[in-house]
Amino acid sequence: MSRTLVQPVGQKRLTNVAVVRLRKHGQRFEIACFPNKVLSWRSHVEKDLDEVLQSHTVYSNVSKGVLAKSKELIKAFGTDDQTKICIEILEKGELQVSGKEREAQLSSQFRDIATIVMEKTINPETHRPYTITMIERLMHEIHFAVDPNLTSKEQALKVIKKLMEHFPIKRAPLRVRFTAPKPKFAGLMDKVVEWNAIVISKDESGNPPSVVCEIEPSILHSCEERLKDVQGRVEVLSVSAHAEGGSSVDQHDNVEESSQTVPAKEADVLLLK
Repeated sequence: MSRTLVQPVGQKRLTNVAVVRLRKHGQRFEIACFPNKVLSWRSHVEKDLDEVLQSHTVYSNVSKGVLAKSKELIKAFGTDDQTKICIEILEKGELQVSGKEREAQLSSQFRDIATIVMEKTINPETHRPYTITMIERLMHEIHFAVDPNLTSKEQALKVIKKLMEHFPIKRAPLRVRFTAPKPKFAGLMDKVVEWNAIVISKDESGNPPSVVCEIEPSILHSCEERLKDVQGRVEVLSVSAHAEGGSSVDQHDNVEESSQTVPAKEADVLLLK
């Protein structure tokens, strides 16, 4: 009798994996991913599929190493292209994690959301950000629960809106630079007054002249529209301006104050609108 061990056909065992599962047409399909990479892919931080998938292979059961049959893939997905199917499962499937892992993951994301909220808001009386401990306490008071299928930034916007309904908290102002041709600069300054903007600095000798202000985030787009009257333009310098000594959200949004400006049309994502 032969002592040779034969691995059953259609089995491929993997260890230390994050499993993403999708049920379709009554069948279960799974893919094996590297730990901590699934959420990075879904939030578009990780763009290299090979850094996410342990293999471009679709399973019916990852833990047992059972591969999905080609006819089942075609029936469910209309193709047996493993890579295309892996991407669909990665985007739509449910990440399988243990109870402790899920608890740690949700706790970490709760902290991330609280940090973004802290850095994008201020106390309207002091014009300074609340502490992270205070923001977390307020989030608990409104019974906020983390949704693991949404990014931290998406949830932070919802939290901010909810907190503004119940507590003295408001969005931190934007710091922007307005510019206009010299003959139109006086008209630009009239608009700055209309918008109740806080003037930080003004350079009338520049080419073109400019003024740096802090404005409410909600009026950015209307400002951009009305600047056409004076042939002006607006650049976002910081998506969250706090009082002296306060913290800034720049590190979250890849915008460096004074060293890099962002056209207002490109600031939509940064403003979480």
